[in-house]
Amino acid sequence: MMQTVLFQHGLGGDDAQAAANWPETADALRVTINCRGHKETTLGPDRPFSIPLFARDALMAMDGHDRFIAGGISMGAAISLYLACHHPARVTGLILARPAWSFTSAPANMAPIAEMAALLKRLPPDAARAEFSSGETGRRLALEAPDNLASLLGYADKPQAALFAEVLADIAAGSPGVTRHEVEALRLPTLIIVNDHDAVHPRACAETLAATIPGARLVSVVPKALDRHRHHHEVKAAIADFLALHARRTP
Repeated sequence: MMQTVLFQHGLGGDDAQAAANWPETADALRVTINCRGHKETTLGPDRPFSIPLFARDALMAMDGHDRFIAGGISMGAAISLYLACHHPARVTGLILARPAWSFTSAPANMAPIAEMAALLKRLPPDAARAEFSSGETGRRLALEAPDNLASLLGYADKPQAALFAEVLADIAAGSPGVTRHEVEALRLPTLIIVNDHDAVHPRACAETLAATIPGARLVSVVPKALDRHRHHHEVKAAIADFLALHARRTP
């Protein structure tokens, strides 16, 4: 039986980001939805935007799939972890690519996103981009994590960037919706993918999750900032290996 995988994008990403990190050879059905405020998806009436809210939307998209692997990139990883903790009967495996949250609300690595959101609310997009680039955070990221900087500056290119800034601000300030105790209680195959040179998705976060989820496998890949093509190749290979192993384990 073909495996079904919910594979969600990161904050500011979309289904194309998910596809770019998905192994083309995988014998699995991938389901990806664009979260509220992403791509053509409307913001909707619910406030604040949150990982639990986006997780509920994703779960609705899985109607008709009784059991599935949950996975995603960054925010998508947080959505998947929430689903595994709150709907353990539905989720059979976890793929956490470059996680940005463990158990705490508004972790320090979300500060650059909160800063960019505040600028987009206050300034026109071009001015917000320029101020962030010339500020202390922008200069630091240019040296330490240029891929993060490119993503943050890309938020200014979103249609209706000031409205999208609401999504950025709420998610950066919010909770992942899971506790350490809930994550420790998980009993399912888990792949965690991490890379260095990444201020928004720190290695410490991935290592914390790997140490908390029993039996989790932590895989390091080349940072996008060093070699984007190799990064995607290694992410895809790690996911493909995990899916192949999971298929052999699943009756």
